[in-house]
Amino acid sequence: MIDRRACLSYLAGAVPGLRLLAGPLFPSTVADRVERRYQTPGPRPAGLKATRDGLWILDQATASAYLVHFATGQVKLEIETGTLRPTAIETDEVGLWIAAEDGRKMVRLDFVEDEEGKVQKDQVVRKAEFDVPGAGPVKWRHAGEPPDPIGAQGLAWRRGELYVAVPPAAAIHVLKQDGSLVRTLPAPGIRPQGLAWDPDGRLWCADAFSRSFFKLDPATGKIIKQHLLPFAKPEVDGKVIVPDGLTIWQRMIYFCSLETGELYRTPLVNRME
Repeated sequence: MIDRRACLSYLAGAVPGLRLLAGPLFPSTVADRVERRYQTPGPRPAGLKATRDGLWILDQATASAYLVHFATGQVKLEIETGTLRPTAIETDEVGLWIAAEDGRKMVRLDFVEDEEGKVQKDQVVRKAEFDVPGAGPVKWRHAGEPPDPIGAQGLAWRRGELYVAVPPAAAIHVLKQDGSLVRTLPAPGIRPQGLAWDPDGRLWCADAFSRSFFKLDPATGKIIKQHLLPFAKPEVDGKVIVPDGLTIWQRMIYFCSLETGELYRTPLVNRME
């Protein structure tokens, strides 16, 4: 979270070098409504993924992934990821991808099949892991803070490729299943967080510094649209919420906050668009 004055300063252009402040190269809108949904199962939600089975919520404190009912947040199942300080979650055809801060790793967890070949989504086996490219110290540390390196903060899977948002590199790396690099896209800001797919096939990236969601061309990283949270909302105890995990479901942007342990949502478009 950031205080109200700092939030307004950032949005007024006090932070140099951000692509989002480079001028009217793409349309920008401000969300006209943000809804608080519910408290998440764990105290520090870091990653989100919407599926037909429900909403996956990855918690950094418990290192568990919870599958919950969209409407109520009631837990349907819990999976222990076996990682330390996990930061992002994604699903593919056979399991889960988890990004974690223990060694800045990507971990692949496959769902277990029973004797009849039916997938048991409450059981996983660790199949692979590899280093996150571009991991390292971040550029926005406050004076006196230790230069702790971090890795991936957002994940998105599409057609055999894994999109990985890495704040220290200010980039979105596109990887193969074995972790090899396919290409690198520029991040829309200096603190990219969650990633999610738009219904039209474009890629959304949350940026915590600007409290924005950017719609990108997944081939080039070109910004198509910027959608900002309201300048001073939502807030808790005088602190303005910044987005961490991100997912999209039924034309709604869902995001979570590590600091509040809450889930929020806002429409992809405003009422008048």
